[in-house]
Amino acid sequence: MAESPTDTTALARTCQDLYTALRQDAPLVQCLTNFVSMNIAANVLLAMGASPAMVHATDEAPEFARVAGAVVINIGTLSAPWLESMLLTAASARQAGIPWLLDPVAHHATAFRRDAVRQLLALQPTIVRGNASEIIALAGGQSAGKGVDARDAVAQAEQSARDIATAHRTVVAVTGETDYVTDGGRSVRVTGGSPLMPRVTATGCALTALVGAFAAVSKDDAYPAAVAALSCFAIAGQRASALAEGPGSFAWRFLDALASLEADSLTRESPLR
Repeated sequence: MAESPTDTTALARTCQDLYTALRQDAPLVQCLTNFVSMNIAANVLLAMGASPAMVHATDEAPEFARVAGAVVINIGTLSAPWLESMLLTAASARQAGIPWLLDPVAHHATAFRRDAVRQLLALQPTIVRGNASEIIALAGGQSAGKGVDARDAVAQAEQSARDIATAHRTVVAVTGETDYVTDGGRSVRVTGGSPLMPRVTATGCALTALVGAFAAVSKDDAYPAAVAALSCFAIAGQRASALAEGPGSFAWRFLDALASLEADSLTRESPLR
């Protein structure tokens, strides 16, 4: 599928509208996420006006998915019981028409993780968000990544992202120094952010949770939902970085920057290219 030229001005306006809808609707986002990211993911969602629910137990997570606005599945601290819950919850969300997102953290590191992601992809995630190394490996390529670290440039992962989006009928967001979002037919790059972001644990995982919040208010089209979330992170990251003295002060300033975003920030300070 050939990519269409991107009208970044119109897309930025759509992102602004989604931001307004998120603030008004306060969507409930169910996060089956790793132990490291639970706190920051919840705080990011709260700062943006969404409602986090870290409901992951097999006994209740699939049922809870049917009342959530979106479901986020992150395999960072994967275990057999968690995988069972993730598969059941993703299937439940899909059956109920609830958008669900996959964050394939270090999926290429072990056979257990590779098999887990294979099963989850078969359940057709609405959006996949990962770093460049994860996306290259997910498409079957050879990445330089080790563990959760990305050692490939986002530009090297763009074709992989398009291939995944087309094969699995999903939206793929590749994050790094310059982010890239595609649904196989449309694509855009998102600039901004801060070099301090990778030095604060689980910022990428928290970003996936925020993508879920935007997906909850954009159920007819997941593509601008991913772009809106990445835009918020890019703008807030730049604002926080301008005042931060290091990763510690950046972390709390970043939450404050997210909380103080105005709707028109997404058009006035649009990071879309």
